[in-house]
Amino acid sequence: MTTTGEHLLSSVQMAHFVAHGSLRMDAVVPAEMNAEALEAFAAGIPPVPYGTPVPEACPEKSFMRRLVEIPEVAGALRSLVGPDPTIDHHAVHIREPHEGAAQPLHGDAIIDVRTDAFDVQLMYYPQEVTLDMGGTLSVPGSHLRRTNESDTGRYQNLRGQSRLVCPAGTVVFLHHGLWHGGRRNDSGTRRYMFKIRFNPTVRQRRLWDTSDLSDPRVAEELNTGFPWYEQATGRLELYNRVLLWRALTGDDGFDLDYWVTRVSNRPQEVPA
Repeated sequence: MTTTGEHLLSSVQMAHFVAHGSLRMDAVVPAEMNAEALEAFAAGIPPVPYGTPVPEACPEKSFMRRLVEIPEVAGALRSLVGPDPTIDHHAVHIREPHEGAAQPLHGDAIIDVRTDAFDVQLMYYPQEVTLDMGGTLSVPGSHLRRTNESDTGRYQNLRGQSRLVCPAGTVVFLHHGLWHGGRRNDSGTRRYMFKIRFNPTVRQRRLWDTSDLSDPRVAEELNTGFPWYEQATGRLELYNRVLLWRALTGDDGFDLDYWVTRVSNRPQEVPA
């Protein structure tokens, strides 16, 4: 995979991803590829073994290769997981017309408790997704709250949740821990979504365009609150974001409102 610097994410965009657990790019896939995708997905895309390098998983000129090499997509992947990622797995998810059932709210592989690294899931929507088509439901800011995979499945709705409505060719990047689920399709149209999970092979540190690292909007993004957060426990989300941002930037002094600095204060000086 190759990309140019102009398509790397900015620090503000990375901070948005760290706070929200996702990053959305509307209509970045051309119309002709969207039409091709429907045929490719209906025919089926062969599975690959876990941990397969992208060039092996996506042969030259294949649909998957051309998808991940769209400049905006390639730039985002380079920024999030770095060069030469491997593909954990991929899948075509189909919601049949008037299906009558929804997927429970869940996180993917939440036995994964890494705090200084993460996998990224690319979700691609080749069709316009309307509200009645039952787009993907996600809960912004849920990705750093550790739960078992389907512990959240009992919840039908959470304040501030997002139900995806988007134009054709939209790509969404998710942190592997984000709570999400496919909603039921109440329309008369079969809905497709294609997911690829990427594993990094390099340390995820300053992989994006860091020229705006000191932009005040970075801290503003990282300080974002969400309606479902509890007044007290919600602070844990800010704490965990600081830890992740420190890992991503290498700046061990970064903090928001003194949260991490306060609890990591362990002076070693012996009193006189």
